[in-house]
Amino acid sequence: MKIRIVLASAVVAGAFSLTAIAISGVLSKEPVPPAIAEATLWTPDSLSEPQIVETNSVRSFFVQADDEFRFAPLLPLPVALADAPMPSIEPPLVTWSREIASGETLDAVLSDAGLDASDRAEIALAIGAEYDLRRLRPGHAITVVSTTDGTPRRVELAVEDSIRIETVFGEQLATRVLKPDPEMVTFAAEAVIESSVFAALDKAGIPARFAVDMAQMLGGTVDFRRELSGGETMRLFWREARDGNERIGQPELAFAALNLGETVYEIVWPDDGSGKAMIYVDGEVLRVFAQPVEGARLSSVFGRRTHPVYGNVRMHTGVDFAATRGTPVKATAPGRVSFIGRRGGYGRVVEIAHGSATLTRYAHLSEVPDTLEQGQRVMAGDMIGRVGATGTATGPNLHYEVLVDGRPTDPLSDDRLAEAAERDADDTAALERLAEARALLAERLTSEFVQTTTERL
Repeated sequence: MKIRIVLASAVVAGAFSLTAIAISGVLSKEPVPPAIAEATLWTPDSLSEPQIVETNSVRSFFVQADDEFRFAPLLPLPVALADAPMPSIEPPLVTWSREIASGETLDAVLSDAGLDASDRAEIALAIGAEYDLRRLRPGHAITVVSTTDGTPRRVELAVEDSIRIETVFGEQLATRVLKPDPEMVTFAAEAVIESSVFAALDKAGIPARFAVDMAQMLGGTVDFRRELSGGETMRLFWREARDGNERIGQPELAFAALNLGETVYEIVWPDDGSGKAMIYVDGEVLRVFAQPVEGARLSSVFGRRTHPVYGNVRMHTGVDFAATRGTPVKATAPGRVSFIGRRGGYGRVVEIAHGSATLTRYAHLSEVPDTLEQGQRVMAGDMIGRVGATGTATGPNLHYEVLVDGRPTDPLSDDRLAEAAERDADDTAALERLAEARALLAERLTSEFVQTTTERL
């Protein structure tokens, strides 16, 4: 009974609540504005059926025939072709390089590089047309650039003075000689003699080969073994041809001064190509000397030695200057040509008489000027031939002898040639050359000192 009363009460309460909410909503609702009410009554116009217009500008993809549809062929799209052909793809290349060993031939080195006989022969002919292959020596280098299957593309031979002979394979074999464009750079330095001239130059960072030049110039005046006690100073000024940091060829000594006790010996080498060097003692001209081959390396001195060809010990009656074939050979002192021709193992020879007792001999020459005749008078520095390898020689060099009364003497110590050359010296011009050389040396030494001091700071 009680439950029924409770449920009836809940229903009556709910009815009253809903009635209250409805009355509240009606009383609180505001009227809709006329513009909005009008907008709600708008409806869009009905769409008209689309009209199909026949035109020639559009081609149907379908064509009707016999109440059936078939596909019409499509016109091919235009393709723009490139004017230039597609670049060819180069095959990968392999580079092989090494120096030539003693006694090796070009063919042997190319064989070691893996080239076949026909390619080796073709390369040898091409390079041989530009360079005498008999002049190959240790230190020269071969570079071969080829494809992975061994087909050569480029072969390069690097020889002296940074000269390269390059052969390139193409439709035809092309060979060219590549020479550097060096810059002439000057240097100056001072050295103190402790044990020998050679050791002093080497310690001071000066080309040690200048010891030979000084010995050749002063050999007949200064006894380097007896007169050097230690502490003597040398000042040198020289030139080097350089391609970047690489030196081309041999350095050339331009001026040297040796303080020997209270005596000062000075040597001025020319830069005019004459080859005449002036030797001074305490500022006065002592003599004129012309080197037989400028810039050459003294490869063998006077005295007993093992013969390079026969292998036995023999007396070497002169000195040898190793130089490139064709290098000019010059008379070392004024005189008269007494012989032109061949003399057994000497090969092609020129001999010059300097007075009645002294004679100089220039051997292994490759050629002699057509204008040079027997009996002709020559001056120091005149060209009388070119370096070669005629006669018994292992390679291009000049064999130079000085004979006194028919007997060979050491060309680096004999002083008789100086007496012949001394008469040709122009004292005024010689003193001017000395003053100029001293000024250049002083200027360069100051520059080197300032540069070294700046680097240390």
